[in-house]
Amino acid sequence: MQQRAEDNFLTVFIHGMIMGIANKIPGVSGGLVAFVLGFYEKFILSLSRLNIKSFSLLFRGRFRSFFNYVQLHFLFFLFLGVLVSYFSLAKILDYLLNFYELHVWSLFFGLVLGSIYHISKQIKYPNINAFLLLLLGLCIGYVLVNLTQASQNDNLWYIFLCGIVSVSGMTLPGLSGSFLLILMGNYVLLLVDSVNILFEALKIVLQGDINILWTDDKIRSTNTVLLVFLMGSVTGLVAFSHMIKFIYKRYQNQTELLILGFIIGSLQMLWPWKIEIFQLKENRFAMDSDQHLIVSNYLDYLPNLNLSENWTAIFTIFLGISIVLILEKNAGIKRKISLRINRKKY
Repeated sequence: MQQRAEDNFLTVFIHGMIMGIANKIPGVSGGLVAFVLGFYEKFILSLSRLNIKSFSLLFRGRFRSFFNYVQLHFLFFLFLGVLVSYFSLAKILDYLLNFYELHVWSLFFGLVLGSIYHISKQIKYPNINAFLLLLLGLCIGYVLVNLTQASQNDNLWYIFLCGIVSVSGMTLPGLSGSFLLILMGNYVLLLVDSVNILFEALKIVLQGDINILWTDDKIRSTNTVLLVFLMGSVTGLVAFSHMIKFIYKRYQNQTELLILGFIIGSLQMLWPWKIEIFQLKENRFAMDSDQHLIVSNYLDYLPNLNLSENWTAIFTIFLGISIVLILEKNAGIKRKISLRINRKKY
């Protein structure tokens, strides 16, 4: 795997924030963000270096060697950005989805369309086997999008499993971790209710009442759920990164074909023109902790081109495509500059 030099911690932090937003949107993959922005291979390489060698360096007190080997500064600022986005930009995104839902979905649809073009350019030597792999990925993506949603389950072993599955969206471009949580029935529990409760608890702590973390049963229960979910996520990140590094190193072209198929197959999830189907519980509409209706699925329809808002939505789709193309061009310029600098050095 080629490594891309990345010493700008602010850039890494911003990349993490974008990944955090993407991970919260059903149908969007944080791994896809990493792939398009050009740090996917470095991300997977850093995670895969959390192995026996790195921990032996740590236990022997060789901290500097451990930090450099794992590229811990890169992972730290990246995941810091992910966490910050969950408690800041994710709130803004919730607001935008409430008031500008059509245009938000249009933007993400355009971004993913642009990403499909970007990834397709990376694939080499297309043949019948390549198209079969693409078709396989497409079928898997389509089947995942159309699976029936499971019921909510707060058993800790299931929460741990949700953590493992959810991070697949960070490590596998095209697979949306948040959408997989919807299918597993725990999206609202883990990414809405628990985050909202923790956010409110942190506000109380900042006001000086730290005892709330231990005295309030609801907050204690939420902390346990989030801790188990985090443990599952870390386990999944390390396991998936080792698996992907092994596969990607040996079968890069085939892997990218499957990824492209995943993305095309699951693109239906991001179609902007859709009607929400709300979850029922005991013959009544289910609500989350903020008393919002819980979406269980969507019914797609074609836009009415006589309405001006649909034309602005179409423009937003092209805006999303343009953003990816601009990022791709910028990344290409940086890559050429980096190559020139390296040639001068040697």
